[in-house]
Amino acid sequence: MKKTILSMFLVAAGLSVFAQPGVTKPARPAAKPALPVLKTMDDSASYAVGISVANFYKEQGVKKLNTALVSKAINDVLGNKKTLLDNNAANMCMNNYMNRLQQEKSKGTILAGEAYLANNKKRPEVKTTPSGLQYEVLREGTGERPNKEDSVTCHYRGTFIDGKGFDNSYDRGEPITFPLNHVIAGWTEGLQLMTVGSKYKFYIPYALGYGAYDNRDIPGGSTLIFEVELLGVKRKQ
Repeated sequence: MKKTILSMFLVAAGLSVFAQPGVTKPARPAAKPALPVLKTMDDSASYAVGISVANFYKEQGVKKLNTALVSKAINDVLGNKKTLLDNNAANMCMNNYMNRLQQEKSKGTILAGEAYLANNKKRPEVKTTPSGLQYEVLREGTGERPNKEDSVTCHYRGTFIDGKGFDNSYDRGEPITFPLNHVIAGWTEGLQLMTVGSKYKFYIPYALGYGAYDNRDIPGGSTLIFEVELLGVKRKQ
């Protein structure tokens, strides 16, 4: 009895020296795998490639990848083996994947913009075109009206729906001249509604602006508000 009690005590303490039926010795901790060592320039370059690729896709919103498949794809291409996807399928897959990530990232901004526009269109001074562009006439001019092939000269002020500004030609002290068919769809459509001397306010849905993707300081999915003065029109020769 004493031996049994001692055995139980030692087993509980992980120190048993008696062979007891059904009692398993504590497993030794597995040895930690050795960390990779950068022994050669090729090793360093390989690791640097991994850092570059990971940082690029991390900035695009990719948070998780199956690194085993990433490694297989690299080995297949460099080893001239048949890949699981051809180039066209791989490009299509990446486009769809990145579009999905961007839509998820921009969802809150898109919904906020849609709610703003739905409320804004109730104001009697705001008109809405079939495309979804909203505009308000602040001052009506008497000059000529541009076509989309023309170039226009404008002063403008751009803000988000929270009133924060992101671009302003007045602050730069000079208007801007540009071909009307080389700008966002909301501007191409909206400026053709104006005559020279007019000042309008445009409320541009993200689909008529910069879309779901971030564009410099403009988050993807942003509804944009522009006050625009049309100062001149240059006809296409």
